[in-house]
Amino acid sequence: MDLLYRKLADELAGLIASGGFQAGDRMPGVRQQAQQHQLSIATVISAYRQLEDWGLLEVRNRSGFYVKPRPLAQIQAPRVHVTTMRPAPVSGQDMVLQLVKAANDPNIVQLGAAVPASEFLPTRAIEQALTKVARQQRVRSANYEFSPGAPELRRQISRRLAEARCAIHPDELIITNGCQEALTLALRAVTQPGDVVAIESPTFYGLLQVIESLGLEALEIPATPQTGMSLEALELALSRWPVKACVVTPNFSNPLGCSMPDANKQRLVSMLKARGVVLIEDDIYSDLGFSQTRPSLLKALDENVILCSSISKSLSPGLRVGWIAGGIHQPRIEYLKYVLNLATATVPQLAVAELLESGQYERHLRRVRSDYAQAVSRMTKALIETFPEGTKISQPQGGFVIWLELPGNIDSFDLAKQALAAGISIAPGPIFSASKKYSSFVRLSCACEWGSRVERALATLAGLIQGYSPR
Repeated sequence: MDLLYRKLADELAGLIASGGFQAGDRMPGVRQQAQQHQLSIATVISAYRQLEDWGLLEVRNRSGFYVKPRPLAQIQAPRVHVTTMRPAPVSGQDMVLQLVKAANDPNIVQLGAAVPASEFLPTRAIEQALTKVARQQRVRSANYEFSPGAPELRRQISRRLAEARCAIHPDELIITNGCQEALTLALRAVTQPGDVVAIESPTFYGLLQVIESLGLEALEIPATPQTGMSLEALELALSRWPVKACVVTPNFSNPLGCSMPDANKQRLVSMLKARGVVLIEDDIYSDLGFSQTRPSLLKALDENVILCSSISKSLSPGLRVGWIAGGIHQPRIEYLKYVLNLATATVPQLAVAELLESGQYERHLRRVRSDYAQAVSRMTKALIETFPEGTKISQPQGGFVIWLELPGNIDSFDLAKQALAAGISIAPGPIFSASKKYSSFVRLSCACEWGSRVERALATLAGLIQGYSPR
């Protein structure tokens, strides 16, 4: 058996290396391989285990063996943008509204907004859940579900968090209109206008808009595509500035796609706790890691970390269901939620609870993680083949966005306008910075409906970059 399993492992490794199996692909079942190669099941399992040891496959619970996303040696990561750290008001967010509007225009190739195309969403299951709720709970569906929100939804969220080794009682959760509202409530609860908030740089532009709307100042802390926020830079900033709160996306951040190591998470929590700085955790992408193992949460290390999340990226952006666990700040957050908009819509809450309780959400995740891994791999491959030499590309291990550093002296704001005129939406780098950094960077969404239209759009973008001249 020793020679047979090694021979099969070598053959499959060759297929993976040549692209016969792509990152995120599910390998043929053990019985199928055994029949095809006329081998015993034990031999095939040994071959798969060997590929797992080589770092080529990963096991997903009750789902089989999958090709593991792996670093591509020929890709250079975007550089870390290091400048003098100083609190500043947020500026340069004007183009975001254009980006959002373009996401709803069917004539535009959508590579800018981080909104999954419908093929990545369980639309049929969502439709069935909404119909079931509307039919079985007519009276309740027509009324407010006042804060803290539907008990059955909070129970299901609590259960999932417990499975991620983060114990939060249902009564400690408040349902929100997506993660954006959760972040807004968290910052409103712990800051006053003029306060300083430490953030990753680059960071999600929605957070920057929240900071701007609340009259806060952003202190940008450089982050790497590999491990996230630089804790050395944060420590230096804390010694110089009166930081009131720190907002971090430790797992598959947007736009870098990085995941903070567990040791860094522990150090971050301890550092901020010792200085009395409120830590706000944006956990919106944790369910979308390419590995089956869900990464750890900062909230699990300190109950007073404010946890914000939603199902907008993993299940449906249109349902607008999120949540927040505020620890000692919970009473204030619940009051602010009531004042802001009374309640989150009832039907979407009950529908999400149904999808969680029935197991359909978990089944969807097992599929969509693989889909996103393939989408990122496919986009990366296309960029390597199409974009000019010198383009640097992030290699996320979760989520569905890619961060690019473009070669040459390119103004990505101007490039985005040229691309939009050509029917293509991209996200220019400066909107991910409070002070308009990242002028030669762009973010692309990989969660698009792939086909010749997207391939032509990438070729057009490559041409605009290659022959770039300011307009």
